[in-house]
Amino acid sequence: MFSFARQLVVASRLFSTSVPLGYPKLKTHSGTKKRWRAIASGAFKRAHAGHSHLNVTKRPGRKNCLSLTAYSAPSQTAKLKKLMPYS
Repeated sequence: MFSFARQLVVASRLFSTSVPLGYPKLKTHSGTKKRWRAIASGAFKRAHAGHSHLNVTKRPGRKNCLSLTAYSAPSQTAKLKKLMPYS
């Protein structure tokens, strides 16, 4: 009896007209998610690689440049929006 009542509730939720079904769901690219963050302007930002190890042979100016934030170019932004559709 309990499982029958539960099936009725589930069936009534499937045919609700108030909430449109958003199929197919898009997956966010995992590597992009780990490396990029969306900003308010619609572009993306990331950190430079190579700033935290083997620093003895790097010039101070090079290390300073590696510590800065990198932003996406307009052509990159279009690709990143496809890789991260919900950001």
